[in-house]
Amino acid sequence: MFTGIIEATGTVAAIEMISGDMRVTINSGKLDLSDVKLGDSIATNGVCLTVITLTGHGYIADVSKETLSLTNFENYQVGQTVNLEKALMPQSRLGGHLVSGHIDGIATVTRVEKNARATEYWLSAPSQLLKYIPYKGSVCIDGISLTVNEINNNEFKLTIVPHTAGETTISGFKVGSKVNLEVDQLARYLERLMMPQHESKPTSTLTHELLAQAGFMNR
Repeated sequence: MFTGIIEATGTVAAIEMISGDMRVTINSGKLDLSDVKLGDSIATNGVCLTVITLTGHGYIADVSKETLSLTNFENYQVGQTVNLEKALMPQSRLGGHLVSGHIDGIATVTRVEKNARATEYWLSAPSQLLKYIPYKGSVCIDGISLTVNEINNNEFKLTIVPHTAGETTISGFKVGSKVNLEVDQLARYLERLMMPQHESKPTSTLTHELLAQAGFMNR
């Protein structure tokens, strides 16, 4: 588990395709790896990756075919900057929201606008994920825990303060940028609980109206 509070940024040092999936080497920058051991998890642009080798400058991890199909990893290049967060420990502060590191899909930046010292980013998401993104709810974008400040049809708005922009990769987002999206887990668990027991996949029984009636969002 993670919090979506970025600890450092790193860079992609090497990419190797092996039998249809990927092995990636990350230089971890200022991230302290002194307490990291083989098998530990590090969120890399929001993707939970398992450390298989510690290099002295960072770590190596495998990226499965499933992960490649749901994330933007297949488009990453050597030298690309990535957001990094080590797994949550029991005594850690939950500064963001509970994040699993299991990406739901890819969102696309559609607009970038200044608002005083903040920057507003509008993003579009796949239609099947929009129902999990409520006004003032939490989303995780490239590993960053963020609050949804407005929803308009198939787009949602994020307001980024200067500190967040300076400590993450989000300042490099521009119109057309593809980013990893993880929706809040609460909505997914609620939907699963309301599904008929014989069904193995969601059938969109969770609606904005139902969430409003239960007190989880504003009408």
